[in-house]
Amino acid sequence: MRLSLSRDALPQLTCAIGGIKQIIIIIMDDQGCPRCKTTKYRNPSLKLMVNVCGHTLCESCVEMLFVRGSGNCVQCNTPLRKSNFRVQLFEDPAIDKEVEIRKKVLKIYNKREFDFYTLKEYNDYLEQVEDIVFNLTNNIDVERTKQMMEQYQRDNKDIIQRNKAKLTREQEELEELLLQEQQGSEQRRLETLQEEQRQLQAKRKNKQALLDELEISKLPAAVLLAQHKDRASQLETQIEKQKQNVKPANIFSTGIMMGQTVSLASVSRVEEVLYVYQPLCIDTYGPPVPELDQLGRLGISLHVIFSSLIMNGRCGLQLLESFGVAGLV
Repeated sequence: MRLSLSRDALPQLTCAIGGIKQIIIIIMDDQGCPRCKTTKYRNPSLKLMVNVCGHTLCESCVEMLFVRGSGNCVQCNTPLRKSNFRVQLFEDPAIDKEVEIRKKVLKIYNKREFDFYTLKEYNDYLEQVEDIVFNLTNNIDVERTKQMMEQYQRDNKDIIQRNKAKLTREQEELEELLLQEQQGSEQRRLETLQEEQRQLQAKRKNKQALLDELEISKLPAAVLLAQHKDRASQLETQIEKQKQNVKPANIFSTGIMMGQTVSLASVSRVEEVLYVYQPLCIDTYGPPVPELDQLGRLGISLHVIFSSLIMNGRCGLQLLESFGVAGLV
């Protein structure tokens, strides 16, 4: 496909290409060492290093300034160690600083959602972690934030160690699953290679058998070629059947079986009969029990000692009133 341009459009295209090139130069000029002023544009193989303070230096300046293993940052004068320098991964060194700080903070604040009673507590905990990362990244109340982290580490030492052990076990299980998957794929690859070798040998034997028959047999060549074609077609059919019988991988690295489906159907609603209160019915197997207001009228309460009722407090007074003899107390 050819792109045809008029002469009037060429200056505009040249201007656009020049503008893009200028933008690329500006971006590459921004990525440079603040000490020796070397940029990515002038030296494409420039390797920038970043430390805990978030300021960058090129590899040559790091080797020259930190010969003794430690020194101060050129920009913020923070004491630094040479061993803490790492290759800058992002264009903005502040992002590298935040990533490194987040790793250190999450080693201490490693609680999970099931460690909290409510979702609100877990969300408040995550918000606290983000506040700590933000403060340390932007140098806001650094000393107070570090003291808070140390206090939290002392108060939750057992939980931190327990969650670290859980993470270690989960990582081991994941690595074991990955190793099993890798071994399975390697085994399938070897089986495929062996099967291809067997198929190649079978085809070679078939061709050699045809040549031998042409030399020895007295049958016409057309008959021998027809027999050879039949054997070749049978061999191809057998190869196709073997390919169809190859068992595919049946498990992912996460341990989930391939083809496993989850039912997303709505839960069927079970209609239940509502509870209806029914008074308790006690069968005494005898005469009916009189009501409280009948005890006084029928004279049943004449044998009751009033002192024992009075000692029972309010309940006793209520009984006396029901007996109709409360005025005697």
